Amino acid sequence: MNFPERFSNLPPYAFPRLRALLDHHTPGGDVVHMTIGEPKHDFPSWVTDVIVENAAGFQSYPPNEGSVDLRNAIADWVQRRYAVAVDPMAQVMALNGTREGLYNAAMALCPEQKNGQKPVVLIPNPFYQVYMVASISVAAEPVFVPATAETGHLPDYASLPEDVLNRTAVAYICSPANPQGAVASRAYWAELIRLAEKYDFRIFADECYSEIYRDSAPVGALTVAQELGADPERVVLFNSLSKRSNLAGLRSGLIVSGPETMKRVHQLRSYSGAPLPAPLQAAAARVWADETHVEENRALYREKYLIADKVFDGLDGYMAPEAGFFLWLPVPNGEEAALKLWTETGVRVLPGAYLAQGQGADNPGHGYIRVALVAPAAQTETALQKLRSCLY
Repeated sequence: MNFPERFSNLPPYAFPRLRALLDHHTPGGDVVHMTIGEPKHDFPSWVTDVIVENAAGFQSYPPNEGSVDLRNAIADWVQRRYAVAVDPMAQVMALNGTREGLYNAAMALCPEQKNGQKPVVLIPNPFYQVYMVASISVAAEPVFVPATAETGHLPDYASLPEDVLNRTAVAYICSPANPQGAVASRAYWAELIRLAEKYDFRIFADECYSEIYRDSAPVGALTVAQELGADPERVVLFNSLSKRSNLAGLRSGLIVSGPETMKRVHQLRSYSGAPLPAPLQAAAARVWADETHVEENRALYREKYLIADKVFDGLDGYMAPEAGFFLWLPVPNGEEAALKLWTETGVRVLPGAYLAQGQGADNPGHGYIRVALVAPAAQTETALQKLRSCLY
């Protein structure tokens, strides 16, 4: 059987690759998983009550774009969070998790050609791997742009050659960044939006970690676009309840953009969508409307930021994350460090190279490990102390 050639050379996904590296070795202590960004804090206790109250909805096909209540709740949250008013029926769609949206938005919005040539999709390097697969799926050219310490751990898209920018159809950007925790400033967003206006491309703003932060809430792309008076179609926002509300399994995400952009997204969703069941949509609407549990969740992560700061005090190259829940720790070789840590302590982390493109030292993740601060505070502190003793 023949398969599309463009998928034949995909690198192994990060977590199967990690299992191949570690699983045939015996852990050197009690196992602590710090690899995957799966929150372990409690979600609001009333979520299950809402699902049960609406259980009759399992009998019916759910609204494809999201129920009226859910889309209204999302629009209200966007207004509260970003100070941007959006039409819930014309500019909002509920997603089955943001990974679905980040992929399908490229399918719906990336043209077959840009200025008569093969289109380009810009991707930060390191990156969330759905960005790459989405670009390959639409037969675009993925261009990986280093997001390193020299660039503030965010990609410098403005430095790209004119011929690349002229072909650019989509630019993915994750802020707060996964894995580095860097936050795009108002000035960064403004420069990127002006670049997108000049070269006529869309910005796919992946802001899934926006509600977990140390001090002040990260500014969002929609806010800056409105301040600049940019075309409302220019920015496509993605967010979810996975990190904000510790509900990764609920699969409630959002996509928000201008009405013309959303018409195209809605059209594709009509054919290919996998909407949330109605009882889960009812729960999601309640969760998007509540901020109390989000503040409590944020406080737990702030406690772990301080733990990490204490454990790695004085470590050369330690970068205290501004937001999100990952540490991006410098090591000589990420694979060797992850294997040593596993076999000597049982602490399981992800080599940074598995989240980036490039060979050897040319891979911007080669000299890092990613550490997820998702475990309870006491377990996190013990694991981080083991990590420092083992690797530094």
